Amino acid sequence: MSSAGLASRGPLRSAAFRWFLGGQAISLGGSAMAPVALAFGVLEVTDSAAWLSAVTTAVLVPMVATLLLGGGIADRYRRDTVLCLTSLGAGLTQVGVASLLLAHQHPAFLLPLSALNGIFQGLTKPALRGIVSNLATGRGLQQASSLLASVRNATRILGPAAAGLLTASVGGGWAIAVDAVSFLLAAAFFARMSLPSLPPRTKGGPTMASELREGWSYFSSKPWIWAVTLAFAVFNALNMGVWQILGPVIANATIGAEGWGLVLSARGAGALLASVVMVKLTVRRPMVPALSLMSLAAVPLILLGAGVNTLWLAVAAFVAGVVSEFFTVAWETVCNTHVPERLLSRVGAHDEFWSFVPIPIGQLATPFLAATFGMAMVAVTGGGVAAVAMLAPLLVPSLRKTEINRNGD
Repeated sequence: MSSAGLASRGPLRSAAFRWFLGGQAISLGGSAMAPVALAFGVLEVTDSAAWLSAVTTAVLVPMVATLLLGGGIADRYRRDTVLCLTSLGAGLTQVGVASLLLAHQHPAFLLPLSALNGIFQGLTKPALRGIVSNLATGRGLQQASSLLASVRNATRILGPAAAGLLTASVGGGWAIAVDAVSFLLAAAFFARMSLPSLPPRTKGGPTMASELREGWSYFSSKPWIWAVTLAFAVFNALNMGVWQILGPVIANATIGAEGWGLVLSARGAGALLASVVMVKLTVRRPMVPALSLMSLAAVPLILLGAGVNTLWLAVAAFVAGVVSEFFTVAWETVCNTHVPERLLSRVGAHDEFWSFVPIPIGQLATPFLAATFGMAMVAVTGGGVAAVAMLAPLLVPSLRKTEINRNGD
């Protein structure tokens, strides 16, 4: 029986899925530590939100720029091979970042390595979006997505708290070093997946350019997909700008690295709870509740601007984690059910590309807006607009009617 066939009865019965799950667990464990470690490592040297914004943007811009190419590669070649190579590359770049942080070098030296890491991330994400359909079928799709989400969220609980403690005690460089090792180990796991080889390409077959155009044609013809993408373009710009840039700055002056790590871990705990529940829970038409609840994910931005204490911010982050993961599992299952397997990585790349493009703009603009209007005003206003953005796609009838218990488009 094929690995996909086994996964239709239970994803964990597939050896390929187990190797993928293990690799993801290791990689995500390290990656969950990186944002806290990098943020406070940069602030330790510069005490500047602008430099933190520059380093973060140096990762995001190349990542977004290579997403569409990554989608074409992941639909054209074996996805396990793509993941193995990109994880190896990401691990090597993080070794360089860790070395610079441990040597207390100026963040300017981090920019080229951050950009290279962003390229590897851009090539990785579409393969991750498409590979679940290679490992699971039928009812196993949501179970596989939920198991992966559970692992992802467990690491989000432990990772930020561990990073906060490491950063406060010995510096952020050591947490980044752990992330580097995790990428290298994950590459070894992905190499053991051994997915079937793709059929040989015939002479005169479709070119990469024509396949990329096919992915765009499909994406642009489905309002139920691009409406959600546009909503997240707004949400991501505001959320990432306020939460990732202003969040550490505000926390550095109030609750500290340990408190900020606990807040991020609380969000991970909420997401873990939702992902565990979603292993068994199936909602026939999930997008209305998923998007409605996602509006609550903007509440932590508002509370951050209001200056609440660690407890209330952690509670709001916990709720945001619950609703965000409910949406993520529902959305991934809907896409895996309705988008043809051969197009999944390309369509997923467009989904992520157009929703990620505004993030660098938000992150670069946030420090200047905060300097003009104040951090509190920017955080509260951004949270309100982000909440409204999540409700806008519900105006699309085909999205409201989309089901996850049938196959086909």
